[in-house]
Amino acid sequence: MAKSTSPFFDTATTLGKIVAFLGISALCGVLAAGLMMPMAAMGGALADSGQEVFDQLPAELKEEPLSVPSRILAEDGTVLATFYAENRVPVELDQISQNMKDAIVSIEDERFYEHSGVDARGLARALVNNATSDSQQGASTLTQQYVNNVLVNYQSLNNERTTISGTKTPADKLREMKLAVAVEKEMSKDQILEGYLNIVLFSGRVYGVEAASRYFFNKNAADLTVPEAAMLAGMVQSPNGYNPVTNPEGAEGRRNVVLASMLKNEKITQAEYEEYKAVPVESMLDVTPQGSGCFAAELGAYFCDYVQLEILDDEAFGPDREARQRLLDRGGLTIQTTLNAEMQRAAEEEVSSRVPHDSFDGAGGAMVSVEPGTGNIKAMAQNTVYSPEAGDGNTTLNFNTDFNRGGSRGFQAGSTMKPYVSLAWVEAGHSMIDTIDAANDYYPQWTEFEASCQEGGGFRLPDEDGWAVNNAIANMKKPMRVDYGLYWSINTATAAEFYLMDMCEVGNLTERMGVHRADNGDPINATRPSFILGAEEVSPLTMAASYATLADDGTYCKPRALVSVTDTRGTEYRVPEVDCTKAVDTQVVAEVNHTLEAIAGERTARGELPFPVAGKTGTNNNSSSTWFVGYSTGLSTASWVGNYKTTVEGLSGKTIGGVYFEDVWGSIIAGPMWVDFMKVAGPLAERNEFTEYTGPVSDPVRTDGRHPEGEVVDADAGRGGPLPERRLDDDPSTYGGATNDTATGSEG
Repeated sequence: MAKSTSPFFDTATTLGKIVAFLGISALCGVLAAGLMMPMAAMGGALADSGQEVFDQLPAELKEEPLSVPSRILAEDGTVLATFYAENRVPVELDQISQNMKDAIVSIEDERFYEHSGVDARGLARALVNNATSDSQQGASTLTQQYVNNVLVNYQSLNNERTTISGTKTPADKLREMKLAVAVEKEMSKDQILEGYLNIVLFSGRVYGVEAASRYFFNKNAADLTVPEAAMLAGMVQSPNGYNPVTNPEGAEGRRNVVLASMLKNEKITQAEYEEYKAVPVESMLDVTPQGSGCFAAELGAYFCDYVQLEILDDEAFGPDREARQRLLDRGGLTIQTTLNAEMQRAAEEEVSSRVPHDSFDGAGGAMVSVEPGTGNIKAMAQNTVYSPEAGDGNTTLNFNTDFNRGGSRGFQAGSTMKPYVSLAWVEAGHSMIDTIDAANDYYPQWTEFEASCQEGGGFRLPDEDGWAVNNAIANMKKPMRVDYGLYWSINTATAAEFYLMDMCEVGNLTERMGVHRADNGDPINATRPSFILGAEEVSPLTMAASYATLADDGTYCKPRALVSVTDTRGTEYRVPEVDCTKAVDTQVVAEVNHTLEAIAGERTARGELPFPVAGKTGTNNNSSSTWFVGYSTGLSTASWVGNYKTTVEGLSGKTIGGVYFEDVWGSIIAGPMWVDFMKVAGPLAERNEFTEYTGPVSDPVRTDGRHPEGEVVDADAGRGGPLPERRLDDDPSTYGGATNDTATGSEG
């Protein structure tokens, strides 16, 4: 529509004349420009030098992008969560119903298309009314209201004093008028109307007509009917007072005032007016709230929390956490993440169905997946509800992450630590088919371990009680191959390997593969021998990312959740790039993978997964922490089931998901949970063969290695031959094997 101007208000000079007039109006005790307060509030400055004051006011409107919600998206664009201080969905004018345009102009500024920013007729009417009546009339045009909303938006984004209704000074009102005239010279009426309908407050934190339409009617602004548009138009005068949810009677009365104004301005007929005002407001509503933040996320709430903390802790998004939170709530960020929505749904279904949170107090189930070669987090789920409110199954504690990314202090890793010992064993020049003496189950105080990182090159056990290592089945304390010991998860075998190596090299390997404590991020303490049997507490995300190293031929990648972050202006924020390093030689990994494939493919998946997989179970002493960490070439996943409230009370002897379990190990719940998840998630990722081991047979284990009792290891016995082809339902005693064993902080 072409711009229509009023000759009386054609120039800022003319507007300046109003200032002089406003000084005269002080005689009536009325503030100028429809301010509706005594002129005395301004003192004599305006009356004495109104033109000078006016000329000093800014004539250019400072604009910031509208405060717009930020969205966290899965990799396919699925909206995981929305963050906002103001819930707003900007739209163009042609995406707004003509009914809404007619309603807002009729009730707020019926001369909108005739004035040039300030309405002289309306101003004069308001001045006379306010001087002669107890009721107060406003004279702000839609352009002035738009200007004021832009100012408030700018002030909010820049932490300045906001000039909202009731807090305006005379100078604020005068500035608003001058800026309105300036805006009319730069913007068309349609542009002003579009800006106003996108910026104005409708209710609570609902801003703009599109968000309001979705909230109150569950429809787009383009589809608003006349009575719906009239209701919304009526709300801008008093968003809380005319809220149809809390005050339907008041909202209906105000809607009918708008309808009457539309009738007066010939936007509806008399018959339509009678029809529309008879419609109860409550019958029109289809209230559809859109919550803000991770608490409102319907998918991936704990991943959302992880992403939020990533942003709040990153200086790329602001100088401090307050500024970063403000950017997240107001900056209109589009946060593209690594999450695979289909994998996430499968993970959430598995943990919730396998381990219902009401199975017992503290029942915990968690699952997190990482993509080998990138570190991209593909799924992150647990069996609780992300909520700060007290209630069964409610918690904000993220089981999958470290303390600084969700509050968890991790869980004892159990025998998921054993592959690191085997990797270090092979890396040191030995072989998985070497024989070790697994007979020893006790290392007394002052037993000396080789430790190149310690002064003197050694470490003596300081504990008065020494280090006791136990297996579930006594007949496993005998010489056996390294691969056999790993396959059956024999604690005494792993301890024997560790004793024959440099303990610092084992610790160094875990660090290279990303293993660290969940509570403080420190590397594992290699001089605490029980760490090799899983006494240290780690997070599932740490283990998934670390085992991804085995899936990608020895390349470790740091976990990563953010792909890109952009704002409404197109500004791109720096996010962590893929960060990978070669941690272990390819052939070392290939040799150990051969055993781990047998564990996952035969013992755990039982042939149910039609693609190569590998992995390891883990259980701590009293089964309060049970694991399966498994992987294909395209996906590494940590599956954890345990008691997240205490390590004292385990899972054995409990009913979980309607099933009573006399004993619980990693192979009982966590393993099958991983298998069923991989049936869905595995085909969504790469599924290649693992690299085949092609190296020569390693040299025998060194023959001078001795246990504390002075026993000599037979380095030649039992070398060679394939792993026993057995399934879990076979009798392990036939082979001298075991499906579970225990030690200080350990299982199999």
